Amino acid sequence: MMAHGVQEPLPEPTGSPASAAAGARTLEELAALLRDLRRRHARSRRDSTLTYRELALRTGWSQTAIAEYFTARTLPPTDRFDALLKVLSATPAEQRALATARDRIEEAARKARRRKAGPVAIPPPPRTVPPRPVPRQLPAPPGTFTGRARELADLDAALDVAPQTPGAPGICTVSGMGGIGKTWLALHWAHAGQDRFPDGQLYADLRGFDPSGRPAEPAAVLHGFLDALGVEPAAIPVGQQAATALFRSLTAGRRMLLVLDNARDTAQVAPLLPGGAACRVLVTGRRRLTGLVAAHGARPVALDVLPGEEAAGLLARHLGRTRLEREPAAAAALLGCCAGLPLALGIVAACAATHPDLSLRALAAELAGNPLDALDAGEPQADLRAVLSWSSRALSPGAARALALLGIAPGPDIAPAAAAALLGLPDPAARALLRELDHAHLVRRDAAGRYRMHDLLRLHAAEQARDRHTPAERDAALRRAIGHYTDTACAGARVLAPHDPAPLPGGYEPGSPPFPLPDAAAAMDWFDAEHTNLLAAQQAAAGHGWDAQVCRLARALDPYHRRRGHLADAAAAWQLAVTAAGRLGDPAPRAQAHQMLGDAHAQLGGTADALRHLAQALELAELTSDTAGQGEIHHSLGGAWERHGDDRRALEHARRALAVFQALGDTYRQARALNAVGWLRTRLGDHTAARADCTAALALLLQHPADHRQLGESSTLDSLGHIAHRLGEYDTALGHYRRALAICRAQGHSHLEADVLHRTAETHLARRSPAEARTAWEQARALYTAQHRTADADRVRELLAGLGGPVS
Repeated sequence: MMAHGVQEPLPEPTGSPASAAAGARTLEELAALLRDLRRRHARSRRDSTLTYRELALRTGWSQTAIAEYFTARTLPPTDRFDALLKVLSATPAEQRALATARDRIEEAARKARRRKAGPVAIPPPPRTVPPRPVPRQLPAPPGTFTGRARELADLDAALDVAPQTPGAPGICTVSGMGGIGKTWLALHWAHAGQDRFPDGQLYADLRGFDPSGRPAEPAAVLHGFLDALGVEPAAIPVGQQAATALFRSLTAGRRMLLVLDNARDTAQVAPLLPGGAACRVLVTGRRRLTGLVAAHGARPVALDVLPGEEAAGLLARHLGRTRLEREPAAAAALLGCCAGLPLALGIVAACAATHPDLSLRALAAELAGNPLDALDAGEPQADLRAVLSWSSRALSPGAARALALLGIAPGPDIAPAAAAALLGLPDPAARALLRELDHAHLVRRDAAGRYRMHDLLRLHAAEQARDRHTPAERDAALRRAIGHYTDTACAGARVLAPHDPAPLPGGYEPGSPPFPLPDAAAAMDWFDAEHTNLLAAQQAAAGHGWDAQVCRLARALDPYHRRRGHLADAAAAWQLAVTAAGRLGDPAPRAQAHQMLGDAHAQLGGTADALRHLAQALELAELTSDTAGQGEIHHSLGGAWERHGDDRRALEHARRALAVFQALGDTYRQARALNAVGWLRTRLGDHTAARADCTAALALLLQHPADHRQLGESSTLDSLGHIAHRLGEYDTALGHYRRALAICRAQGHSHLEADVLHRTAETHLARRSPAEARTAWEQARALYTAQHRTADADRVRELLAGLGGPVS
């Protein structure tokens, strides 16, 4: 805190390390004393605590070893302990007391080991299990972070101690007005202490005060967290409560940090809290989130404006003290206009730095001469709009136009290729403008090269778009951006589903060339990065009445949604398409939209809705004499009835689909339908006929290129293996399963691989080979566990228990 320009001394830690050492009896107490010395050392330097990286540079030891010393995992050797005390500026008396405590703890541990010594146990053979992912999701730390020593110490104190609620994670809330620097403080602290969280860091922008008024749904955030923790998309629960339970199970016992940024309220945060007391949660928000304090034991840290000296220091870091001292009155006026708000200071400084010939007096006069409505944060000087309006006017004309149009782009971030389409510029020109905006702190570039705008900046940019561009200009820019997303998604869908029964149109929106996607891996990477923006683009197209784009996006997203298991997103996309197609006046897209929405409902377990939409689709396809469409709808009806448990009705529709595709001479879809008929026949006990169907399906598939047929081939081989087993031909069944497994493993289809392994084990057991059955079931169980398919894993565990012997 500042008083007449004099900085008050930071508080000293309570208690003496030397006296506390006399009572230390455990490794945890010794590590706590080391952490106290580390914080005291930071106070003496009036700086942040030494990071593990800095300590590693000073000592020459590994960061891992240092982390273990400070977190009570390892007792430091005598020489290292003495060296560490000197680095942390311990007094000679403290060094002697702490060294005595260390030796006492070591001797106690040695005696305990001797008492417990017994026969040497032979460890069991190692099991091969998939490694647990260690997510590192923190955005880059702020490069010009200044000050905040007291708040950083508060965070240390709040998150170093044990949680107030036993068994719950330690939580700290950072609250304050918009632009106050909550995110900067959270990321600076998180990066400085990330070595304390060896099991990873998760980050989410909750968009609690997003200009669009649409905060992030907890279910969507949980989906992203579970994906980062290695949960297979198909295994992620659809319901929020189930997803929360799985997330807490996965994080229990792991030392992880969660940064939940820009939260709206406690209700949004509560479902995202991890399990166990080893995790720490750092929540930022404009509200105080008192519900987290009252109900979850969170420790609040209120973030105020920067003190005058720190605000001046931040501006000096940008512009240099010489320039500020040359115009002290103007510099003081700039600081007064920014009112200690870090975001405002950063924008002012960036604009001043990029216009060195412009005097600070002129900048201050422009700020003072353009007042806007005050941001309602309780302080009249915190008027961000004045700073933002001046900042955009100080840009080059091209960058000012880019800033305005970025404010209306769909989605929370944007890639350079999409920005080029939005702006109607070649890629190099668009990248140059993005760099200018990045240098002016008006957009932020992340580690993946994507650009994101703060919510207040986005609101300001959208206002600029409305003020400076006609509705026709804004619509043209938005059409180009949505066209880029749609055309690239269509190209990606053709790569992912080369035999798609409804080929996507290839015409491109003028000025919006698609991003090149040479293969399936590139397509999946692009869809992963752009998925949120694609959904936002479809919403924007629907809002503008661009119905053809709505339908194209739904169709283009479908292969990706199926591969990733995004069933709820698929249903939402097709619901928009049903509404849009109804306005187009063409029954063909209406039929397809109803069919695909019905298919999505069936996969989500909504049989009644599925059958209703599929009936509408079939009626429309018959009305237009769309024979191929009728075949696809019958195929979907077969799947809906099978999931409902009525295999006989499912078989009726599968046969009707097969008849259609045979009449059309479409060998790929004919093979798919044959496999469906064979699978349903063997479920009904007609194994001989089922084998004939699946054998014919495999022969048709082999007529196609290998890279186009392999998913269908592995599914058909799995069906043939199951049929052979039911006929008692166990060696033949194993041969089919081996071929199916080889394809699954080559293509990374681990979901089907686990099922094939399970059926392989059943066949080994049937041929009286329990050792081979055990091996296959153990492999299947490892995959089921890694994919969080709990029911399947438990079922296999029971089967293993039935074989006798140990089951882990």
